[in-house]
Amino acid sequence: MPETAPLRKIIHIDMDAFYASVEQRDHPEYLGKPIVVGGLPEGRGGVVATASYEARKFGVRSAMPSKKAQQLCPHAIFVRPRFAVYKEVSQQIRAIFSRYTDLIEPLSLDEAYLDVTEDKLNIGSAIDIAQEIKAAIKEELQLTASAGVSVNKFVAKIASDINKPDGLKFIGPSAIQTFMEKLPVEKFYGVGKVTADKMKRMNLHTGLDLKQLSEQEMIRHFGKTGLFYYQIVRGIDNRPVQPHRETKSVGAEDTFAYDLTTTEEMFSHLDKIAATVASRLERYQLKGRTVTIKVKYSDFRQITRSQSFTLPTGDEITIAETAKQLLTGTDLTDVRIRLLGITLSNFNIADKEEGTDQLRLF
Repeated sequence: MPETAPLRKIIHIDMDAFYASVEQRDHPEYLGKPIVVGGLPEGRGGVVATASYEARKFGVRSAMPSKKAQQLCPHAIFVRPRFAVYKEVSQQIRAIFSRYTDLIEPLSLDEAYLDVTEDKLNIGSAIDIAQEIKAAIKEELQLTASAGVSVNKFVAKIASDINKPDGLKFIGPSAIQTFMEKLPVEKFYGVGKVTADKMKRMNLHTGLDLKQLSEQEMIRHFGKTGLFYYQIVRGIDNRPVQPHRETKSVGAEDTFAYDLTTTEEMFSHLDKIAATVASRLERYQLKGRTVTIKVKYSDFRQITRSQSFTLPTGDEITIAETAKQLLTGTDLTDVRIRLLGITLSNFNIADKEEGTDQLRLF
């Protein structure tokens, strides 16, 4: 008889309202108040990056227009994001993780998977490790995190969201089937609003409903992701925690308070964005062969244009001038631009970095 592989011990750590919590920690006058981190509501307004729990009580959510957030919570305090600070804190959090395991897969600055099947300190219990990590983050960084613990990534991620903020949820092997069957389809990680609406039109409201479809039916209705849904609704997720993922792109973009209408304004902003991209490339020691610009117009129409080079570059002036040439190649007659972005990609195969960490400017 072949030996059965041991069950993995996976922890998903998700910081609580990360950007807003850092701002409240660093500015005591913000404590207990509704904080919205992101674009300011003045002018046309920007977008909410995150909101404190005091603001969320009023319905303020990430990716919401700042003007809408202000309507929902008129007394909210709007704060411009400090990405350099958040990244530094994220590295401090990562250092805490590394005390227990080297198998860390960051998903963003504020969340990560940890595989503690074999932990460095021989603690053995994933629940105890999660508790220790949460306590260290609170004591050393004055921040709170929520943790989900299970035997695979999918269930651990869902578990971390159950008792937020400052929560800890364990879903063991014997409880996974029942848990997944009761889970509403919109709570399945990877099921967006469009897919959830489609499922509900098919009278599929819970995991148990999805379980009634065969593998072939799932693929027929939802394409390749149908196979993934078929497996996860049965608690099957064999994806490993990947501590080193190849960076696909490094970029920055800016949404403007007012539409840009002149070439001078557009070029000026492209210079600033190119400087940000070049700085990040230097920090990651990366050079790319393809420059891509992203243009979003006032009517929300969006285009991208790219140019590739024979030799890789990370030079700020080269990036800026290439971006300007690409923009000039579009029709700039009577246009109003609300967003510009620059991305560098097509890196050397040997160039690695933990996760794609694309900066977004608000």
